[in-house]
Amino acid sequence: MKKTIIAVCALLGAVGAAHAAGDAAAGKAKSVMCAGCHGPDGNSTNPMYPRLAGQHEQYLISAIKAYKEGTRNHPVMKPMAAGLSDQDIENLAAYFSSQKCK
Repeated sequence: MKKTIIAVCALLGAVGAAHAAGDAAAGKAKSVMCAGCHGPDGNSTNPMYPRLAGQHEQYLISAIKAYKEGTRNHPVMKPMAAGLSDQDIENLAAYFSSQKCK
């Protein structure tokens, strides 16, 4: 039974990792729209805006999707996220998660 639980957990982890397979290069190109608040590499210098650099990829995906779906509300982020496809979101998350937090 213990081996079965370990195998299921490993499989679920692999499925989650495969699902969050964004393209960091495409995310960098799309991130121009984020740079005004979050900085060109996700390292915001303004304490009003969170740093995205180095955040976990899955967290970024969940947060952006929540803005898009309206379950997380912010007057700027909601309209910004509304125009993003799921692939755009995954790409942005891949890019920002690959950046070093400064």
